[in-house]
Amino acid sequence: MKKLFSLLFLCLVIGMVQAQIQEPIKFKTELKTLSGTDAEIVFTAVIDKGWHVYSTDLGDGGPISATFNVDSKSGVEVVGKLKPIGKEVAVFDKLFEMNVRYFENTAQFVQKIKLTGGAYSIEGYMQYGACNDENCLPPTDVPFKFSGESKVKSTASETPVVEPAKQEKKNDVTTKEEVKDTVAMMELVPATVDSTNAVSPAVAASDWWKPVISELQALGEEHSQKDSSWIYIFVTGFLGGLLALLTPCVWPIIPMTVSFFLKRNKDKKKGIRDAWTYGASIVVIYVALGVAITLIFGASALNALSTNAVFNIFFFLMLVVFAASFFGAFEITLPSKWSTAVDSKAESTTGLLSIFLMAFTLSLVSFSCTGPIIGFLLVEVSTTGSVVAPAIGMLGFAIALALPFTLFALFPSWLKSMPKSGGWMNVIKVTLGFLELAFALKFLSVADLAYGWRILDRETFLALWIVIFALLGFYLLGKIKFPHDDDGNKVGVSRFFMALVSLAFAIYMVPGLWGAPLKAVSAFAPPMHTQDFNLYGNEVHPKFKDYEKGMEYALQHGKPVMIDFTGNGCVNCRKMEAAVWTDSKVSDIINNDYVLISLYVDEKEALPEPIKVVENGKERTLRTVGDKWSYLQRVKFGANAQPFYVLLDNEGKPLNKSYAYDEDISQYINFLKTGLDNYKKEKK
Repeated sequence: MKKLFSLLFLCLVIGMVQAQIQEPIKFKTELKTLSGTDAEIVFTAVIDKGWHVYSTDLGDGGPISATFNVDSKSGVEVVGKLKPIGKEVAVFDKLFEMNVRYFENTAQFVQKIKLTGGAYSIEGYMQYGACNDENCLPPTDVPFKFSGESKVKSTASETPVVEPAKQEKKNDVTTKEEVKDTVAMMELVPATVDSTNAVSPAVAASDWWKPVISELQALGEEHSQKDSSWIYIFVTGFLGGLLALLTPCVWPIIPMTVSFFLKRNKDKKKGIRDAWTYGASIVVIYVALGVAITLIFGASALNALSTNAVFNIFFFLMLVVFAASFFGAFEITLPSKWSTAVDSKAESTTGLLSIFLMAFTLSLVSFSCTGPIIGFLLVEVSTTGSVVAPAIGMLGFAIALALPFTLFALFPSWLKSMPKSGGWMNVIKVTLGFLELAFALKFLSVADLAYGWRILDRETFLALWIVIFALLGFYLLGKIKFPHDDDGNKVGVSRFFMALVSLAFAIYMVPGLWGAPLKAVSAFAPPMHTQDFNLYGNEVHPKFKDYEKGMEYALQHGKPVMIDFTGNGCVNCRKMEAAVWTDSKVSDIINNDYVLISLYVDEKEALPEPIKVVENGKERTLRTVGDKWSYLQRVKFGANAQPFYVLLDNEGKPLNKSYAYDEDISQYINFLKTGLDNYKKEKK
């Protein structure tokens, strides 16, 4: 019975570890012999949805490139470099400020080798990097080992022929081993730390390296991220539809259309039904537009547009044209014969088709006002890469646009209280023009980073935004006039408050010219490192980048430890550092109350000598400092994605559940304070 309980406990621990270790990439290795003395080692991967594996030769300062590494070989010569095979996705990464290439769904890498004759053997590993939208995995090794016998027959008149003992050898390897036994813990336990920052293998186990996975689970460990992107897209589209309603092209049509349906039918119920049908037709038309965008371009192509420099320049110019149209420079209209033809067709038909064609006519005649809004929305939501994103955005837009037609049909008396058309609608158009002009700079910024022009650094971008929103404020106060504006000098209360908000926002951005973080615009402005003049210094830097040295320091000074598992190529790690760590409360707690140890799992510095350890019943070789920290994260904490933050006492025991990517500052502060409280209780 005691053994049974032990077995059940072991299974429980295994299940908890499996819940933390992510295994989104599965590789298979294969040795293929070709004609003559040629052969090749093929690495084939199956990639989970949402993840991507980076290609080869991406350059310094970027994500982990795929590389081919040999530990030992005989009777074999390596020919050329590792070659990626298949469809690569090439995009510009705004964080790394460089073009990157990666594979989605499947990936294949091929390394050519030459067999020199007789017995041959080759052993080594392929290393690669992988990320999704929220996490990055540490540099991961795909080990391989092949051996055999080949006979090379070579004369002056004959081409050497290779006759291997085995034509193909397959070696299935999963790239993310699971920690299935708490006994399979770190074998390079540091008894002493030498000057090279490497650890010396020791016989006795150290508490610093003991697994604490069960303790984290007891503290409520979880790493699920809430996906609210679809809700955000729908709300964005809905707000765009509400704005379109208030434009001169749509608002005056509402009472005319509703009155038409109610008057042409003696049966009031039928008139209401027709108005509902009209609204439903509007929804169908605009959702079909969103679906068509995806079918024409494809989800992956739309995702690539978000970082493609050429398309971002096109988007910039398009939004500038839309802004000029809203300012009154010209009208963007579809050919009048289109709307005339559809309108005449609606008059000649009856029933549901007639109502649908009337709704289609509305979409055509109102294009001069709705077109710029729809264009901006489609650009924004299409770059999410989701197949349904454009359709969801257009669903929100269409529901907002169709809502008044159905509501006023149900409650006709509301028509009397409906605000009359007037100059206020043109004010909304011009305001939208200013907003489109401001957002156009966002797309120009991406192109600027791609080509390295440095014409739109952070302070230049902010200066333009300050001017745009200040001019918007002056316009709303009536100090600036456009061609279609009324000559009246009175400014309404609503317009005054809008001006107040715009001018206040412009003043808010002024400190950003000297390096203030401006979290409200951090998603739009260029990165902080493009700032030429920066007086802001509220930054957090780790005290140590070595686990053992940091733990020793914390033990000597009686302070808790914050472990930051990060990476040079971790996008979301940089986001957390910029958006969360710069908060004064967060930085104060980390700098004063914790010993911060940042461990880079992609650090390429080699260990003094490779160290072989056993994990999940398999032997692994740790070659770099990054390998060591990645292994520590998997074995001690049962996780392998970054960013990953964990709070420890001086003995290496957790003080709170871990924290992953979440930019909620209040939650992060609570995470830190809970750890401090538990540390103080432990000491008492």
